[in-house]
Amino acid sequence: MTDTQTLLAALPTDLWIGGEQVPATGGKTFPVRNPATGEVLIEVADASPEDGVRALDAAAQAQSRWASTPARERSEILRRAWELVIQRRDDFALLMTLEMGKPLTESYGEVTYGGEFLRWFSEEAVRINGRYTQSPSGNGRILVTKEPVGPTLAITPWNFPLAMGTRKIAPAFAAGCTMVVKPAAETPLTMLLLGEVFRQAGLPAGVLSILPTSSSSKLTAPLFDDHRLRKVTFTGSTGVGKILLQQSATRVLRTSMELGGNAPFVVFADADIDEAVEGAMAAKMRNTGEACTAANRIHVDNAVRAEFVEKLTARMKALKVGPGDLDGTQVGPLITEKQRSSVAELVTDAVDKGAVVTTGGCNAAGEGYFYEPTVLADVPADARILKEEVFGPVAAVIGFDGEDEGVAAANDTEFGLAAYIYTENLDRALRVSSALESGMVGVNRGIISDVAAPFGGVKESGLGRESGSEGIEEYLEIKYIALR
Repeated sequence: MTDTQTLLAALPTDLWIGGEQVPATGGKTFPVRNPATGEVLIEVADASPEDGVRALDAAAQAQSRWASTPARERSEILRRAWELVIQRRDDFALLMTLEMGKPLTESYGEVTYGGEFLRWFSEEAVRINGRYTQSPSGNGRILVTKEPVGPTLAITPWNFPLAMGTRKIAPAFAAGCTMVVKPAAETPLTMLLLGEVFRQAGLPAGVLSILPTSSSSKLTAPLFDDHRLRKVTFTGSTGVGKILLQQSATRVLRTSMELGGNAPFVVFADADIDEAVEGAMAAKMRNTGEACTAANRIHVDNAVRAEFVEKLTARMKALKVGPGDLDGTQVGPLITEKQRSSVAELVTDAVDKGAVVTTGGCNAAGEGYFYEPTVLADVPADARILKEEVFGPVAAVIGFDGEDEGVAAANDTEFGLAAYIYTENLDRALRVSSALESGMVGVNRGIISDVAAPFGGVKESGLGRESGSEGIEEYLEIKYIALR
């Protein structure tokens, strides 16, 4: 296992621009903290608006050359990057646990998951197809090709520091796009290490720039006004996504938006309750609940609700809370004190309105931003936690009677990213899956993310799809050539 101090001492902390590390303009830095202790891990370069323009300069200069690079060469660079990520899995895992707080076992899982995007899109790079056909009128031929969109700005979140980056970078590179990445200020270290991996993999200078910053809006503002930027891809809150869409509209930028969720987890009376509880634990507690796909509202048929709550409470109460790098830890800290306060506020609101706490319901003892795994039963309809994304280890359980009522309750939200259903009836599974207003549905499964499947939502949960064979299309433009 890599030693923490050795890892941090060797870590790139400057900006990646033009294929090399460069200090931020003015030499400014900002601290990255360990959420398990609140202590500063390290200082990293604080990119300025001028640095953003420098990065876009490099991306624009490299774009034509990168787009004309044979697909096989782009594929092999992505493949080498995947191999290097796996070789350095100990470093990546420890780094994510240190800067984000997730248990080390989950960090290793993210190394595998995040790395797979590099391997998957290395294979998709050589499968970009067009078509050639005769016009139905007989007066010519139709040639349809696909070309890279061009320089792209990627804004990534803190909850999956590796996977949310590779899920955007890999298809962009496979398609032939250059990219400027703005990682979350809370978790820039993993992305900086990934920059080193791409350098070792032979990525040409300028194709990737990485710009940590303490002020995202100041950094990105001039980029939205620059005619050389062709696309923006963002993962984060719906509120921020709407602002970015407004900024993108000025120049009609191509956008991909993976935004907030408020996932329903619907348990019907015919479900296997033990399996449903295990599925709820996976859907709720992955990443300490800090996931856009996390089960936020657990709707359980009243015929089995008491049994479900009892078993879920027992499972949640048994979880071990602690720093992610300690053996046996199952629940790490939340990312910041602000996030913990937000979770506590939603729990207090629900309890004040009549919800019953069956376990947890308070901050965990000790230093760091820990919150006890919590189950809220009998949550009233007007509780904020049913409308707002909690992003923490809190399971809110609500009863319903009958299939129609369960589906209506699940759809009662402006979000539509993920949904989960548990039933032993195949007809019901297909019927309800069709009725749910969601981009993704898990049937008797608590974990649904898959590199080979399209990831994305409907309604206010976003635009476009990531991963799967569909993911590369977000970075390609269609061109029609009319031939005589």
